Amino acid sequence: MLRSAVRAAKPTTSGLCKRVSLTPSIAARRFSRTAVTASDALPTSLDTFTEEEQMLREAVRRFAEDVVGPKVREMDENEMMDPAVIKALFEQGLMGIETSADHGGAESSFTSAIITIEELARVDPSVSVLCDVHNTLVNTVVRKYGSKEQQDKWLPKLAESTLGSFCLSEPASGSDAFALQTRAKKDGDHWIINGTKMWITNSYEADFFLIFANIDPSKGYKGITCFIATKDMGIKIAKKEQKLGIRASSTCSLAFDDLRIPAENVLGGEGKGYKIAIEILNEGRIGIAAQMLGLAQGAFDKAVPYTFERKQFGQAVGTFQGMAFQQAQAAVELEAARLLTYNAARRKEEGREFAREAAIAKYAASQVAQRVSGAAIEWAGGVGFTRETGIEKYWRDSKIGAIYEGTSNIQLQTIAKFIQKQYS
Repeated sequence: MLRSAVRAAKPTTSGLCKRVSLTPSIAARRFSRTAVTASDALPTSLDTFTEEEQMLREAVRRFAEDVVGPKVREMDENEMMDPAVIKALFEQGLMGIETSADHGGAESSFTSAIITIEELARVDPSVSVLCDVHNTLVNTVVRKYGSKEQQDKWLPKLAESTLGSFCLSEPASGSDAFALQTRAKKDGDHWIINGTKMWITNSYEADFFLIFANIDPSKGYKGITCFIATKDMGIKIAKKEQKLGIRASSTCSLAFDDLRIPAENVLGGEGKGYKIAIEILNEGRIGIAAQMLGLAQGAFDKAVPYTFERKQFGQAVGTFQGMAFQQAQAAVELEAARLLTYNAARRKEEGREFAREAAIAKYAASQVAQRVSGAAIEWAGGVGFTRETGIEKYWRDSKIGAIYEGTSNIQLQTIAKFIQKQYS
């Protein structure tokens, strides 16, 4: 049903949603793939969306509730993503949102990707981050830095059937991403990669990998290069982590033992990996903000109705002032996180500087997710503490928001640097 709803909205067989005739006020905030400068856009509220984006939100919400929802608890308990869910994401056109129609994608806006991540996270943050990493990191790197030959070869596969993974972190290289020890050595028309990666999302199910390795340690971070690899080249899963939250999302350690990669698979040029990683992680942080926003909203939506069904002392517990004020406070924080996230996404679309805004959104949304999901458990009382309701899962899943794609302290450091630059 979702597929037919989305496909019906397309001008071609490849776009996710149709380009529509818009009223003047909405047209000003249309923000398709063409960058819009701040001077071109009329001021509107941050939650103004195009008809295309609204249709997408409704379609993804139905998909998440109808297709993902029934599988959430089983996937969490088994700590394994259901292959049928991954297949469905591809079938619904949700794995190539910004990819051009010529390459089999939806050719939609960055905000469309953010909306998708948010709506999936309302039901299952594990599915959300799988979609997030694939769209905002893997696809974007290939689309932005890949050669025409690489784009023509890989983007259709990434849009239609092949899951991607972004391999940067290592045991000794976390927040200090450029301290990585993985090495690549030239051997004729190939590169030989040796090393280990850690905390790699999607890696258990993925067949496509972007691997960051240093080709010349004497140059420091300027030797870091990005390589395209596939699992059948010999990538080994060394360990699949057992985690507190987002259990269905695979997080693995990878081993590269004389991994032989064709020279044509260097992406973006030799020594350009550090630039790619810096730029793409800023964009990825908006995706994590959207994931945490959706997660917090999902917990809120599950717990609040229960407080008006559960009665104590002759009235619904949600009508007691103490709980009512907690819910009001949570609503304020949710709205603030939502606007921060949308603002960062729109600035990115406009071609404006957004690193500061991405850090603020990611930090704020991860904090809100922890507070709201924790409060939701308490609002539901004993049943909130059980796995049956699914509310406790949101809290477990929320903890990762303060860790991956830049810890909360890294976000604060980034924000502080902008303050120092402005005032010192």
